[in-house]
This record gives sequence, structure tokens and C-alpha cells, in this order.
Amino acid sequence: MSEQMSEKEQLTNENADNLSAEMNEEALAASLNTDESVNGMQHLDDEVGEESEMEKLRMELEEAKDKYIRLAAEFDNFRKRTAKERIELIQTAGKDVIQAMLDVLDDSERAQKQMESSEDIAQIKEGVQLVFSKLQSTLQHRGLKKMEAKNQAFDADLHEAITEIPAPTEDMVGKVIDEVQPGYYLNDKLIRFAKVVVGK
Repeated sequence: MSEQMSEKEQLTNENADNLSAEMNEEALAASLNTDESVNGMQHLDDEVGEESEMEKLRMELEEAKDKYIRLAAEFDNFRKRTAKERIELIQTAGKDVIQAMLDVLDDSERAQKQMESSEDIAQIKEGVQLVFSKLQSTLQHRGLKKMEAKNQAFDADLHEAITEIPAPTEDMVGKVIDEVQPGYYLNDKLIRFAKVVVGK
């Protein structure tokens, strides 16, 4: 009878060991990743992949922020530099023309002194004519060009009509008969309209 009991106990112990081993295998299988699409023994609830993806996105965001801040700073510097250059340009825009005109001013002062001391009208006229020619030449070298308006067809884009008078001939109707004030171009751009008298 005691042999039967010991055999029963032995069977029970073996069953318990087998059951325990099966439970351990099931627990181990549950804790392991059984997804065939994932390589290795990675756990299903492992968040390493998500954390590395988040870290990668965080780094990309930081890089984009850094680039944006640098770009904004560069643009701000460019804007300030451009504004400063523009102010300097406005302040010195006429510098070249003024420097070129200084020679004409010097000649005008010499002509004035000559007029005070000389009685020779022909010599004074010649001096004034030379100063005037030098002024015209200096301005032409700077791109100034006088508009030819007389006897031209009236053009509202170029001419400003002061008055209309009866045309002396039929072919002068709608044309500029007289020029009160000449118009000018600077580097082929209109800077002053010609004030004219138009035939009707």
C-alpha cells in the first residue's frame, strides 16, 4: 500500500513538474515577440523603436529651428545693411554731378570778376559763352539731353501745353509752334516736360 502511495505521489510530483514546466514555457512565449514580421527576439511591448523615432524627429525639428533662426538673422542684417546703404546713397546721390559742376562754378566766378574789371563787351560775351558751353558739356557727359520739341507733333507724354494759338499754316495744326521751357531727358528717361505753345 505504501508502494502504491509513493507511486501516486511520484506521479503527482511528475505531473506537477510537467505542469510547472508548461506554464513556464507559456509565460516565456507570452513575454517574447511571436510576430513573424519582426526579426529576432524583440518584445511586442518594447518602445525602443518609438523612442528613437521621436528622438530623430526632435533632432530634425531642432535643426529646422536653428536654420530658421539663422535665416531670419541673416535677412534682418541684410535689411539693415540695405537701408543704411540707401540712406547713404540718397545723401550722396548728387555728389558726382556737384563735383563736376564745381569747375563750371569756378569759371563763373572768374567770369564775374572779369565783368567787374573789364569794359570790353565782346570779351565778356565770349567768357560767358565759354562758361555756358562748359556747363552744357558737363551735363551732357552726365547723361542730360535736351528735347527737340519745336515743329514736332504735340505729345501729351512729352509736352505740357501752356496755350493754343491759331496755326500759321495748315500743316502746323496739332504741332508745337513755340517752346516756352525746354524738356530734358536723363539717360533717355524723361525728367522734365517741355512747356509748349500748340497750333490749333
